[in-house]
Amino acid sequence: MESKNPVFARSNEWKAGYAGFDAPSSARRTPPADADARTLEDWYQRPPATPSQARRMTVDDVVVRTAGFFAVLLVGAGAAWYSNLGFGAAIGAALIAMVLGIWAQVSKKVRPGVMFAYAGLEGLFVGAISNYYTQAFGNGIVTTAVVGTLCAFGAMLVAYKTKVIRATPKFAKVLLIAVLGYVVFGLVNLVLSLTGVGNVYAGGGILAVGVSAIGVVLASLFLVLDFDHIERGVRNGLPVRESWRAAFGLTVTLVWLYLEILRLVAILRGNN
Repeated sequence: MESKNPVFARSNEWKAGYAGFDAPSSARRTPPADADARTLEDWYQRPPATPSQARRMTVDDVVVRTAGFFAVLLVGAGAAWYSNLGFGAAIGAALIAMVLGIWAQVSKKVRPGVMFAYAGLEGLFVGAISNYYTQAFGNGIVTTAVVGTLCAFGAMLVAYKTKVIRATPKFAKVLLIAVLGYVVFGLVNLVLSLTGVGNVYAGGGILAVGVSAIGVVLASLFLVLDFDHIERGVRNGLPVRESWRAAFGLTVTLVWLYLEILRLVAILRGNN
């Protein structure tokens, strides 16, 4: 049951399961071999060994925590929008958010405070970028990107639930390789842009549309991994604290998807 999502893969619970489903035999509670029926019933009715095992993660837990992250993100976005946050400050917030996001991912301990800080700083970046695109490409572009994000989320959820798209190990491996290649491409393009050599997205055109569309597809497909890992976590009986990690992973993917759709819509408007 090892998770293929990098946000979850750092946690031992996501790797090995919990509550005895996929845990090592030494961690499971095993009744005596000669126990009678009453003893067995008493054994399995015992409360968990530790308070942290008292409540298991549920889908509702993930939904509530995801909503909390987005509430903070929207506050940050609103602050950046109405204060006309400068581009430099927005990039600075994004870099700090990236560091916090990596910290939240690599830490074995679940850190809700770090995750909320990420959401607030990422909100500043999202709000500033959204404001920039609105001024450059006209009103309605943010609404279009939000609707597009919700539609992509719904489509991927339906595709996952109906098993049209399966989160198989091969699917996860290919997707992660593709995402890694896309990240490397983005870094190279950023360096070329800063050095004045050129920018793939500058001026629009078929190449810019194609590359941006690939980003939208990759972010959308990554939602399938998020859904799969959340479902596995619930099925494996992970402790409720792991719902923070699940919500954080979903939040990161949705923000990525929104930004990709926002850029694609801007390129399409610029080509008209």
